[in-house]
Amino acid sequence: RKEQELDSKDAIILHQFSRPKNGVPSLSPFCLKMETYLRMADLPYQNYFDGKLSPQGKMPWIEYNHKKVSGTEFIIDFLEEKLGVNLNKHLGPHERAVSRAVTKMVEEHLYWTLAYCQWVENLHETQKMVSLFGPFSDLLKWIFCHLTKGIVKREMYGHGIGRFSEEEMYTLMEKDMRTLARLLGDKKYIMGPHVSTVDATVFGHLAQAMWTLPGTRPERLIKGELINLAMYCERIRRKFWPEWHHDDDNTLYESEESSEASKTYSPLQDFSFYSRTETFDEEGNSISQTPDTDYTGHSLFDSDVDMDDYRDHEQCK
Repeated sequence: RKEQELDSKDAIILHQFSRPKNGVPSLSPFCLKMETYLRMADLPYQNYFDGKLSPQGKMPWIEYNHKKVSGTEFIIDFLEEKLGVNLNKHLGPHERAVSRAVTKMVEEHLYWTLAYCQWVENLHETQKMVSLFGPFSDLLKWIFCHLTKGIVKREMYGHGIGRFSEEEMYTLMEKDMRTLARLLGDKKYIMGPHVSTVDATVFGHLAQAMWTLPGTRPERLIKGELINLAMYCERIRRKFWPEWHHDDDNTLYESEESSEASKTYSPLQDFSFYSRTETFDEEGNSISQTPDTDYTGHSLFDSDVDMDDYRDHEQCK
């Protein structure tokens, strides 16, 4: 493919993996975390799906004013310093400590069990979602997925969690997910009524269980016993991803108003400039947009997904 010249002067260029075929923005929890964070912080950015890893071998990574930064934690620190954004300014010292502890549980523990489910146990379904093009795309997808499977198993073994049996790994995964469910409770976001950085992390990982692991134990758990986590994922998706639509949306999480609003959507764009408060159509015309409306002006209020639905569901069960 012809190389595109990038100019990152006063612009955030987000390098990440290509969009998968099932409508989910990314099969990588960290790529989804980073892009969701940029939307939560209302920072305009441009995606670049070149498949090139950072100098540290990381994905995602960003360029800003010709400086390259990799690792989601370092990227967020860099953007906070350079652009003055801070999603955690409303948190006290104790809440910040809890937020970091939850982040590390999700990224250093839950991540591996979800990766095992996606790239080992559920590899056949994952292969269908991978987006590769060309005359040998099916062969390349098979090679890519099986190489990734080997890498994941080797790294899990090195981490230590891969030395347990499959049942033991799933036991650990369920403990992590139940911990998140108890921590969330009936709150809107993990740390309370306002979004914070930890929400980008948790959403990036739980979204994999919600939308990329059909028929697996993580999906059954999040859409069954831990349904407050499913409602949490839907809440964030509607507020920060108005163009993300999924064919298997569960009406349990929707009110009549939000169901009508979800009927009109635009597909996820590969090479796009995005800002949550102002975006552009295909011809480059500016479109006014507020944080609680999508590009059509439909409401995306969080009240569309509330705990009354959860209590009704529990009574039915």
